[in-house]
Amino acid sequence: MSDILRVAVVGHTNTGKTSLLRTLARDVGFGEVSDSAGTTRHVEGLRLMADGVPAVELFDTPGMEDAIALLEFIDGLVAPGERIDGPERVARFLASAAAGARFEQEAKVLRQMLASDAALYVVDARDPVLPKHRDELELLAACARPLLPVLNFVAAPSARVADWRTALARLGLHAVVSFDTVAPPLDGERELFDTLATLIHAHRGLLQGLIDARAREADARREAARRLVAELLLELAALRDRIEESADSARDGLLQDAVARLREDVRRREQACVDALLRLYRFRPDDARMDALPLTDGRWEDDLFNPETLRQMGVRLGTGAAAGAAAGVGVDLMVGGITLGAAAALGAIAGGLWQTFGHYGERIAAKLRGHRELTVDDAILRLVALRQRELLAALEGRGHAAMTPIEVGGGSAGGAGGAGAGDSRLPMPEMADPATRQWRSGALPAALARARAHPEWARDEGDDDKDAAVAELAGALG
Repeated sequence: MSDILRVAVVGHTNTGKTSLLRTLARDVGFGEVSDSAGTTRHVEGLRLMADGVPAVELFDTPGMEDAIALLEFIDGLVAPGERIDGPERVARFLASAAAGARFEQEAKVLRQMLASDAALYVVDARDPVLPKHRDELELLAACARPLLPVLNFVAAPSARVADWRTALARLGLHAVVSFDTVAPPLDGERELFDTLATLIHAHRGLLQGLIDARAREADARREAARRLVAELLLELAALRDRIEESADSARDGLLQDAVARLREDVRRREQACVDALLRLYRFRPDDARMDALPLTDGRWEDDLFNPETLRQMGVRLGTGAAAGAAAGVGVDLMVGGITLGAAAALGAIAGGLWQTFGHYGERIAAKLRGHRELTVDDAILRLVALRQRELLAALEGRGHAAMTPIEVGGGSAGGAGGAGAGDSRLPMPEMADPATRQWRSGALPAALARARAHPEWARDEGDDDKDAAVAELAGALG
């Protein structure tokens, strides 16, 4: 037995063979994916590693275009009364001139079949079952290799999953896997390799090692992703911008400048986190233009500091808190401390955005003499956490063959419909998972409160306390 399992990926044209390999390899750049037929014209291979050791070689093959005519041609190569088995019939075809001419693409597929230990037969489940598919399967079966049908695009409303399973069973193919390459099930990869192992028992140990290794990789990737988001939230909570005392005429200008700086810093840090998450999950930078989280020219399109954005994400705000959140910052006194939201609740601030800063009133203005520090409002921390949780859920449920940008319903992380459902309706609070409800309106994790007292954490200065806070906050992200 070879130390590596060789698997051909075969099927009719434009069924998603290259898409399957992209998703299994987590490589958006493998091969060429297109809606046009016959995109793959040559055999291409890739390796799946288990703990740094090659475990499985997958070979992308051209689509079979004319199986009906090829089957008739092969039958014509057998003399009357001559009895030869399937592999010999295939070999006779491959030695003919037609294998390099009329049936060149099919010949490439069958050669790879004979050189492999098993094959995955990829089906576009949206297609009706036709005679050409039955002839393709007869040709592939003639190669005498274990064959596992993989139903692709099963999430489409037009998918004919039951029809395909019935048709395949009639051909003796009872082991069938549903694996949507655009939105693969979370445990779909394990099921695919586990089912394949039942067909080639001699390689079960090798495939089980691959399954276990990739499960560990997925766990490590999720943990790394949560830590990236936790570091972002801690750094935002630690952010502060001190404003020196000045004359009344200059004070408002300094305050507005400081708020603008803080806002831009928040946006920049959140974008850097998104970029890091996309790299971690091996997606392209433009794969995160979302319904609720759209990117335009590399920037979030929705205003992070817009109260309507907060509302859409399910962050519940009172009148006073909404005024502070509109500015996106809190104003902390050196002693005591008061936030814009709290000041608004006292009736000292009216309006939102820049109007908020123009109506302090003398009572509050008198309290703000001396040094002032701007910090990121709790409502903004909630919003960033919810947005990032949505992004994580979408990345977990996205296949590397997906051609359209990620679509996440507003506030749907952990709610009804799941990641990537594309439903922009905000799920009702009772439909959201406990972690989402907590981030929307519950008490914020204590780690964020501690970060308020550590402005050095915003400068990416690590220590044991910050590492412990990151680990604590990563757990709270769910």
